[in-house]
Amino acid sequence: MKIAVNARELLKGRMEGIGRYIFETTRRMVLDHPEDEFYFFFDRAYDSSFIFADNVFPVVVHPQARHPILWYLWFEWVVPYYLKKYNIDVFYSGDTYASMKTLVPTLIVCHDIAYKHYPNHLRQSHKKYYQNNFPKFHKKAEHIVAVSSFTKNDIIDTYAISPEKVSIGYNATPQGFTPLDSSTKEKIREDLTEGKPYFIYVGSLHPRKNVVNLIKAFDHFKKKYKTDHKLVLVGRMAWKNEELKKTYETTAHRDAILFTGHISNAQLPQYLAAADALTYVSVFEGFGIPILEGMSSGTPVITSNVSSMPEVAGDAALLIDPHNPISIAEGMFEITSNPDLREKLIEKGMERAKEFSWKKTADHIYTQLKKIKQ
Repeated sequence: MKIAVNARELLKGRMEGIGRYIFETTRRMVLDHPEDEFYFFFDRAYDSSFIFADNVFPVVVHPQARHPILWYLWFEWVVPYYLKKYNIDVFYSGDTYASMKTLVPTLIVCHDIAYKHYPNHLRQSHKKYYQNNFPKFHKKAEHIVAVSSFTKNDIIDTYAISPEKVSIGYNATPQGFTPLDSSTKEKIREDLTEGKPYFIYVGSLHPRKNVVNLIKAFDHFKKKYKTDHKLVLVGRMAWKNEELKKTYETTAHRDAILFTGHISNAQLPQYLAAADALTYVSVFEGFGIPILEGMSSGTPVITSNVSSMPEVAGDAALLIDPHNPISIAEGMFEITSNPDLREKLIEKGMERAKEFSWKKTADHIYTQLKKIKQ
């Protein structure tokens, strides 16, 4: 079988959730099926680490598709040409995009349809592209893999798609996330927060991620409980962050808040494992990989009681109302003041994270690709 892979999101040192999903699933399919040929369609020069085996054939497909106009050119004109040129059997597009101008059977992965629920969190050009094209992509695809039951139901309800066309392929924990011994934790805290305990957030600093309410909650926590905790915010500053900047500048405890920006894959597991808790309080997620990363690191997780997050967390995290900073602050207090709860969440979290498997998801996707092959 000849499988083309939309590899635009495979970017060395810059992979976020979608790129990680494509990396983890595709790598396993490549290694588990040496009898198949995988044509990776990159939109720029690629790193050799993404050529997982001899059955991967990299193809640089220009132009670089990083804008709605270029997305259209890439998917509707250039990709169909290369799908035909290499006589491709199936097209695996793990970032939800598809091509309307190809007859090659396509499987897309839908991570969320947040643009429908939070359209004001997007640039106008991006929002128009999503609104005009994503419904078409979901209807065009021969099969859709959703990253959670929540996302599956959202797709079915929003696009009026048959449930039989949509299956579930969960995320899992990337490699490298594991608990640390107490002395290593102390060293990390010395380097990062001058030895102070801290809460950590991981993800882009985007309005939907609710970092504004997290900062407000942290300020309330500090005022009420007089602790020496710090708040570490790990991730790139995304678009439309004026409210975040204003909230930070006006908060009483801004000196206790640390913005790290994007950090390396080696640093992130250490920062997570040395934290008192992961505070992942987004208002909307299709899945929420940091929840599993925190659990695998032996760190208690505070997360939201909305969208997919309760599905991912199960009973292994403390669920709060993300729209209420007081609820978030009380969750912080619960974690830091109740040792029994803390240990219970750590133990349950470690077990919960094991229930999610990249291999299981990769096997599922491969099975679906075989089914849709004409």
